[in-house]
Amino acid sequence: MSDIIRLLPDSVANQIAAGEVIQRPASVVKELVENAIDAGAQNIDILIMDAGKTCIQVVDDGKGMSETDARLAFERHATSKIREAADLYALTTMGFRGEALASIAAVAQVELRTRRAEDELGTCLMISGSKVEGQEPMACPIGSNFSVKNLFFNIPARRKFLKSNQTELNNILTEIDRIVLVHPEVSFSVQHNGTELYRLPAAALRMRLMNVFGKKLNEQLLTVEVDTTLIQLSGYVAKPEFSRKKGFHQYFFVNGRYMRHPYFHKAVLEAYEQLVPVGEQISYFIYMKVDPANIDVNIHPTKTEIKFDNEQAIWQILAAAVKESLGKFNAVPSIDFDTVGMPDIPSQSSDSEWPVEMPKVTYNPNFNPFESTSEYASSRSSSVDWEGAYRGLEKTAFVPRNDVASALCGADDYSDESLLFQETASSGSSSHDLETMTFVSSINASPASTMHYQFKGQYIVTSVKSGLMLIDQQRAHIRVLYDRYLSQMEMQRGVSQGVLFPEIVQFTQAEQIVLEAVDEDLQAVGFDLSNLGGGSFSINGVPVGTEGVDPVELLRRMVAAAIEKGSDIKEEVRSVVALSLAKSAAIVKGQVLSDAEMDDLVSSLFVSSSPNYTPDGKKILTVITLEEIEKSLK
Repeated sequence: MSDIIRLLPDSVANQIAAGEVIQRPASVVKELVENAIDAGAQNIDILIMDAGKTCIQVVDDGKGMSETDARLAFERHATSKIREAADLYALTTMGFRGEALASIAAVAQVELRTRRAEDELGTCLMISGSKVEGQEPMACPIGSNFSVKNLFFNIPARRKFLKSNQTELNNILTEIDRIVLVHPEVSFSVQHNGTELYRLPAAALRMRLMNVFGKKLNEQLLTVEVDTTLIQLSGYVAKPEFSRKKGFHQYFFVNGRYMRHPYFHKAVLEAYEQLVPVGEQISYFIYMKVDPANIDVNIHPTKTEIKFDNEQAIWQILAAAVKESLGKFNAVPSIDFDTVGMPDIPSQSSDSEWPVEMPKVTYNPNFNPFESTSEYASSRSSSVDWEGAYRGLEKTAFVPRNDVASALCGADDYSDESLLFQETASSGSSSHDLETMTFVSSINASPASTMHYQFKGQYIVTSVKSGLMLIDQQRAHIRVLYDRYLSQMEMQRGVSQGVLFPEIVQFTQAEQIVLEAVDEDLQAVGFDLSNLGGGSFSINGVPVGTEGVDPVELLRRMVAAAIEKGSDIKEEVRSVVALSLAKSAAIVKGQVLSDAEMDDLVSSLFVSSSPNYTPDGKKILTVITLEEIEKSLK
């Protein structure tokens, strides 16, 4: 029997390695830009065509490479970052494995132009699918110019599963954000299909944050600064009043490298306990410096997960630092008794032109409350018709609750008014019998009955032939509004309500791309937006039915939901927009509804596309059968 284990050819091995390192166009941008930073570049230009599927070009003014280094850079495990195994525990650079360029060249057509300052001529190297097609000297600027074309051209199945241009470009900008935020001393520019998306000059960290996320971010930030023997912490956290459910920005950086760390994330959130509403998040930008020997950055191919030797101690330091920042900058609302609410009291002197007089008290010395013939008593009794005030009440009897009504409607929240029944003097039925008959008749009512009860301001209780139906009023309204907004977008019939004072909202470059993709649907549902440039948009009109909802936060949540969905299908993007709008405009829990409002909501629910569940799969209603009721009363 012949041997069956064989060594793979280098080209195949490189393609397998590329599957780990190069997952999408954003991976190529990340690797090339990190290499440029490690080469000491001060200016980096990134040019993208068709979201990186056609071409990715990264130009830097770093130290460049020699002819030999340019060739070796594309070999597997070839790197200038480490020399021996011990170097893995003292890493201060971005890339170090020596697989990135080899992996890129295995799945794309690559051209490199590079020159060092001491060389008169540079080198031009062309590689396609790991095969070197040519290398020659040429005149070029100092630094490196990488051009990566036709990504995954030799792996059609991999290229087929790339997402839409919108999604891939958004992923590219996400990777760029993670790099530019940790290197504010480097100038960056980003172009997509000839349109400039970023122009970020070298600046201080706070200014870099504003250049990326908008100038309004400046008012949200609180400084975090702590220096210990274990770790150095710096950066910014947002004030509690700027918490959000979506659209927040959360970044951890360690020794100049972006990372994800759920454990440290909880440390930051703990500092905001009881300061922000449940379910909302805050933005933070935390920069850590630790001894490279105390971390391991080699546990994940993308190097975004890092293991710390002293995670528990760092957790405590981080939580304490954020709490100190919140307290130091008075993030917790407090009352300043020295300046708030103090009246402006003029000083008085003895020679003031307004003399101070003793208050005078007047009273009737003849008043006696125990004498019915007193002047006061006679005047009061003559002015009020007490018998007329009670006239007609002899025909009304107040009926106390019975056990069934209390169980249905809640002993604390059920209104006594609903149990106030009118009886004529000639009626032979007792008040208890009348209440019981009224309740039983509602149980036997048909589904078309307009008799509904609201329970704890959250549920609508209505009778059906099989028993009692409980409807979550908020979820029912979300279903009704969702269908309505979706229909409006499909029919292009959304109605816009103009605002008296237009609101201004700021978006990042990545958010703008998503906003442009769903702009047509936003207009269809009733939004009227004007692009003011620089990432600013004016909200001139909002959909009818969203009165009372903050239009800025509404639009932010919708864009954040579209980014999170990452859908390539227009119908699914519409679904995200319609659901976000429906959740924002729906009635809230605890809102009291009139009989007519409950009847209209129930009727609208049962003509909707799916009355049983909300668009995101939550149950809207349930039925308690008559058998279950009878069984519970035995």
